[in-house]
Amino acid sequence: MPLVSARGEPIEQPLSEAHERARKIDPRYTEGQLVRVAGGRNQAEAEFIQGLLIEEGIPSILRRSPGFDVPDYLAAGPRDVLVPESGAQAASEVLHESDLAPSAETWRPDPVKLVVGIVLGGGAAALVAYLLGG
Repeated sequence: MPLVSARGEPIEQPLSEAHERARKIDPRYTEGQLVRVAGGRNQAEAEFIQGLLIEEGIPSILRRSPGFDVPDYLAAGPRDVLVPESGAQAASEVLHESDLAPSAETWRPDPVKLVVGIVLGGGAAALVAYLLGG
């Protein structure tokens, strides 16, 4: 969207809300594939994150998180906040400063250890049942 009028004079006032947002975007942050940098529990929270990013010149889009659909309440449900790859580092810094960055310390079980633990636990329970029944 041009930032000057057809006559060559600068446009002081944005023509619309979309035009105002477009003027805030830093071109350095517009290259690459979209990557997820944050998520909101609902659309309002995701739009808040999106507002923080656009104030720093980082463009973003919202996407309903995969596997979650609430057709009766369209604003409900988690949303992913996606930014171009070139803006991902800057977005992470903005979110970290705002205490909205995803936690890197989120614990996820190792699938192999989980299966081994279940098998060993089942074996121990079977052994105890055999010893008490015999």
